[in-house]
Amino acid sequence: MAFYVEWLGFCTNWADRLIGPPVYLQVARADVVLHLCGHPTDGALSSLGRAEVKGLPAFHCNLLRQPPLFAAPVLARAAWSERVLEMTVTDSFGNRIVFCEPASLYA
Repeated sequence: MAFYVEWLGFCTNWADRLIGPPVYLQVARADVVLHLCGHPTDGALSSLGRAEVKGLPAFHCNLLRQPPLFAAPVLARAAWSERVLEMTVTDSFGNRIVFCEPASLYA
């Protein structure tokens, strides 16, 4: 929760709680909606997701201004295309999200 809600700025839409921490929840930030599962037998660690966002440079700057609770993300042109900006963040379980946006908006 600290990573997705407090650091990345997602809002919790709903959470399925039995006892204790949520087992399954939905978080959202603008047009990006993630379903997160904390059950140890559901899914694999070190997953990768991609999300296209608007205002990626501003989002990146906002993360850099926060206390360094997580690794500082790097904003760069994608290795596979100069036309795309990417920023990868990694949660404490090794799951990665690559936020991307067309670089032509910032040429």
